[in-house]
Amino acid sequence: MALQKGEKNCITDVQGVLVGHKTLYKKLNEEETICTGVTAILPHPRNLFYEKVRAASHVINGYGKTSGLVQMEELGLMESPIMLTNTLSVGPVMEGTISYMLEQNKELGTSAGTLNVVVGECNDGFLNSMRLQAVRPEHAIEAIQNAKSSATEQGAIGAGKGMICFGYKGGIGTASRIVTAAEEKYTVGCLVLSNFGEGDNALFADFPKKKNPNSTDGSIMMIVATDAPLYDRQLKRMAKRTAAGLGRVGSHMDNGSGDIAIAFSTANTYQHNANGHLDSISYLRDDHKAMNQLFQAVVEATEEAIINSLRYAETTVGQRERKIEKAPL
Repeated sequence: MALQKGEKNCITDVQGVLVGHKTLYKKLNEEETICTGVTAILPHPRNLFYEKVRAASHVINGYGKTSGLVQMEELGLMESPIMLTNTLSVGPVMEGTISYMLEQNKELGTSAGTLNVVVGECNDGFLNSMRLQAVRPEHAIEAIQNAKSSATEQGAIGAGKGMICFGYKGGIGTASRIVTAAEEKYTVGCLVLSNFGEGDNALFADFPKKKNPNSTDGSIMMIVATDAPLYDRQLKRMAKRTAAGLGRVGSHMDNGSGDIAIAFSTANTYQHNANGHLDSISYLRDDHKAMNQLFQAVVEATEEAIINSLRYAETTVGQRERKIEKAPL
């Protein structure tokens, strides 16, 4: 039986989570068009460096250029917004996010150590004149500043402006599910940046086959948020389940595909400057029936988030007058 959707059917149904976009779209001349952007996912509105969240990642296929996953995997903690952009803009987005965090935390780089920033990407080079590297550090800051808890704008917006999915216009999509167990309710939300696949699956069975001109393989970033009290090992198990949702819509996770999932929990935050040498948390038992529902929630939310990235996108014209149509959903 399918799970109940959240009120907004959005990753921001997880209390405290905020999402912001900065979209760049400008025709420069007959050849060049800027068609890209930045999306920021904030686990909570407080100081993320001093109040870190439990997190983990899972790389289904590693043809990607993310930053920050090594330390996050080692410590099981995330201390920055999760930033999404195009492949050649990971550097400036990382720089902008660092600048934003440095402004928030005057001790960073001195008494408080350094900062681990998480940035993910997909290749929007068919529509976007990516070689121009139009995304600058200030655009990352704007995306963070634009973050809000209301229903997230979807489709060809932010990092999704130039993305292609199943040969149609893809981009940002999101969905959420509610889990009820032991008189407790937990929310699971997923946000994706979709940029993969060819239109030869059940979604488009009644339409001509479409080839994704961006790449024969493509990529996707999948961000999972929950308020369930989980720690990093359990969150990695959650992240792994995005593969099932991805498979449901027809992805083969091909050789040149970057299929990367990040999962975090807003419960059990980790205080950076806590006193004492011992720490303790309460977490959900692995064998509790809620865990299976949480796994189901990840699969359902991932699948629907991908479909929503298509449903809400609009036909877009990019560089060299290349046109990618809205999906017939």
